[in-house]
Amino acid sequence: MVSLKDIAEACGVSTATVSKALNDQKDIGEGTKIRIRNTAARMGYFPNSAARVLKTKRSYNLGVLFQDEASLGLTHEYFSVVLNSFKMQAESLGYDISFINTENRSMSYYEHCRYRSFDGVVIVCVDDYRDPEVLELLESSIPVVTIDYIHHNCTSVSSNNVKGMQDLVSYIYKMGHRRIAYIHGEDFSYVTKDRLASFYRTMESFGLEVPDSYVGSAKYLKTKEAALITRKLLELKNPPTCIIYPDDTSLIGGRNVIYEAGLSVPGDVSVAGYDGSVMSQLLHPKLTTVSQNADKIGREAAACLIRAIEKPKTTLIERVVIEGSLIPGQSVGELSDEKHPN
Repeated sequence: MVSLKDIAEACGVSTATVSKALNDQKDIGEGTKIRIRNTAARMGYFPNSAARVLKTKRSYNLGVLFQDEASLGLTHEYFSVVLNSFKMQAESLGYDISFINTENRSMSYYEHCRYRSFDGVVIVCVDDYRDPEVLELLESSIPVVTIDYIHHNCTSVSSNNVKGMQDLVSYIYKMGHRRIAYIHGEDFSYVTKDRLASFYRTMESFGLEVPDSYVGSAKYLKTKEAALITRKLLELKNPPTCIIYPDDTSLIGGRNVIYEAGLSVPGDVSVAGYDGSVMSQLLHPKLTTVSQNADKIGREAAACLIRAIEKPKTTLIERVVIEGSLIPGQSVGELSDEKHPN
């Protein structure tokens, strides 16, 4: 293994000079720095990570807590894009990432983070944010950034779910629909709370009342649960002309029920999803949905976390909201004035 002494001998300088050059200190000339760095690279020198930790008090390693209730893991399209962009941004700023062990553990999440000397943690997804271990991490002194969840002790990064739902309902209304149902996700989710409130608020702004029978709950990505509620909606005396689903994946379950009932989309029943997944645009008809900017969400989460690590005195706890965009698609049909349900 190449040492600083080896480089010093090859360059004819002291080890102190080599150390200063490799750490880009100002009292070393630029020409000397370049010569020493080129020599170090040619000799295959790698800095000692343990020494780096002792000197900088940082591991340059970020922890990722990812516990996917849907059991899709890294195949989950939204989270896979968020994680990949988080990784790319972190690496561009000189940090590595490691996943926090969520199975067969002998330590809590916080203890694991301390054991691995993580400089900071991003919580991408967990089954229950009320879990004492999750709360311990959120309340700790370790810098934490959450995605799609708000906590008073850390910065959160999320899509603009309020505007996204407002844009979606407004588009459906513009297409002539007045009987609009909404199958939302888990009640405890901040994402659900924002979208549901925005749904009711937008419907109210158009002077539309929402029957309780038009609103149901199904877990995100669960096609069977969405299918069950869709069946109940279709059996109503005055069924909705359009159904909004928690996400593009769960929509497939409802879509299948509609077809099994001998109905068509959007001829008889219109449907809309959420997420803007690649799959949503491959289906026929293409789904009307809201695209979340998952790439920007991941990058912003990494930037916020590293800023909290490197500049703790000037870092504020923020709620960072990333704008999405409506994809009109073809799954929401236009109702003529004659067919307009009142």
